[in-house]
Amino acid sequence: MKRQIITIDEEKCDGCGACVPGCAEGALQVVDGKARLMKESFCDGLGACLGECPQGALRVVEMVVDAYDEPAVLTHLQRTAPELVERHVAHLREHGMASSYKPAPASVVACPSVQLREWNERPHATGHGQAHRHASAAGGRPAAAVTPIWDREPPAAAEPRVRSELRQWPVQLHLLPPQAPFFQDADLCLVADCAPFAYPNFHADFLKDHALAIGCPKLDDGRAYIAKLTQILRLNDVRSLKVVRMEVPCCGGLEFIAQQALANSGKEIPFESVIVNIRNG
Repeated sequence: MKRQIITIDEEKCDGCGACVPGCAEGALQVVDGKARLMKESFCDGLGACLGECPQGALRVVEMVVDAYDEPAVLTHLQRTAPELVERHVAHLREHGMASSYKPAPASVVACPSVQLREWNERPHATGHGQAHRHASAAGGRPAAAVTPIWDREPPAAAEPRVRSELRQWPVQLHLLPPQAPFFQDADLCLVADCAPFAYPNFHADFLKDHALAIGCPKLDDGRAYIAKLTQILRLNDVRSLKVVRMEVPCCGGLEFIAQQALANSGKEIPFESVIVNIRNG
């Protein structure tokens, strides 16, 4: 059918991901360094994302495409970001459109692995622990390009073991309850998944005396992260917010997520962003 739909100018798009949270239907994602429309049927053509692109790469055009499929959008949101369904419904209502959404009965799913934990004592420095190892393949975009290990001088002597400064569990932003007790009166550090691996002194320089939330703006749902972080900031007396991100372009989305959540929360607290270099922290 012929209707309005979003198009993306790939020459202008730099893959920053700022448009992704602006789409109430979850139709946009960053793939191989460029914003992509995941499905024509997910885009309602209303253009809510237009103002989010700093490069002006988005525009609404009229062309022959698949019809907008609101039930499919609801299924997509309920699977990937259920907390954003209400936002989607409100978005349609603002434009005089009805939604087929009907709230389902609430259910409780408990997982022992994400049981809330907090502790104050520091663990003693230890030797090698046991860990589960997983491997996966990555796509070929500049931020994900395979980078060699640089030659480094071996240490003259064995370096002392460092203490862990982690005081909470879980740490993934997606798993964190907004009213976890360790957020109250805390300095909050929002960290890109990759940063602790690239910055050797991460525990001492960033994690110490901070509540922690980690995530990846490239692989995770930015809209869900904005919603979750907004709740955390609104429901707790967070003293400050610090973002620790990588230098690659796609990681800039984490800073955008933090700034958007801070604006949505209505709070005025100190904000800082630290960029970690791939090669030497």
